[in-house]
Amino acid sequence: MNLHRRKFLRQAIRGGGRGFVSSLVTPSLLLTHAFTQSAWAGNQAEEVLSDSIRTALSQAVLQSGPPVPVLNTELEKKQFNEWTNKASHRLSQWMKHPDDRSEFLHTVWYEARRAGLSLSLVLGLIEVESAFRKYAISSAGARGYMQVMPFWTRSIGDGNESVLFHTQTQLRFGCVILRHMLEREKGDLFYALGRYNGSRGQSAYPQSVLAAQKKWLQPVD
Repeated sequence: MNLHRRKFLRQAIRGGGRGFVSSLVTPSLLLTHAFTQSAWAGNQAEEVLSDSIRTALSQAVLQSGPPVPVLNTELEKKQFNEWTNKASHRLSQWMKHPDDRSEFLHTVWYEARRAGLSLSLVLGLIEVESAFRKYAISSAGARGYMQVMPFWTRSIGDGNESVLFHTQTQLRFGCVILRHMLEREKGDLFYALGRYNGSRGQSAYPQSVLAAQKKWLQPVD
C-alpha cells in the first residue's frame, strides 16, 4: 500500500465509516480543503469499454421518470424529511432559493440511492467538483454538478452534451460513472475517486472529497 493511500485510510478511519451504505460492497469502503473557484475535474481519460460494460452503462443512464423518492414506511418518510431539512440548511450557502434546494436534494436522494451510493459521498464529491454550480465547466470541458466529461455522452449516451446541464441527467451520469469506477477498482474508494477525477493514486482529490463528505454525514446516510 502506497503512502498516499495509507494516509487516506488513516483519515477515513478517524472520520468513521457511517457515510457509506452496505451496497458499496467491500469492507475497505468503510475506511472510506477548501474548494477553489474553478471546477476541479479535467484529467479524466476516456477509457475503452467492453461491449457488455458499454451496454450496461447505457442502460443505467436511461431516464426512467421524475426523481420521486420511494418511501414505503412512516420511518422512511421521517428520515427523508429530517435529511432534507438538515441538508437544505447546509446547502443554503451555495443555493439561495428553497425550491432549487428541494429539487436538487430530491434528485440527489433518488440518483444516489438508485446507484447504491452514499448520500454524503455524492454531496461531498459535488462540493469539491463544482461547489454546487449547475453550469460549472472545467478547463478541460467537464460539466455540471459532478463535472462529467462530455465524452461520456458519446460513449454511453446519445451524444447530446447539453444534457449534462440538466439536473437529473447530470446526476444520473455522475452517479453511474462513480459506481462504475468503484466496480473497476473492486470497491476501493481511494482509487475509484482518483479514477473519477483523473488522478488515480494521488491523494489530494480523495482527501478533499473525504473532508467534504464528513460534513454531510447523517444517520440516514
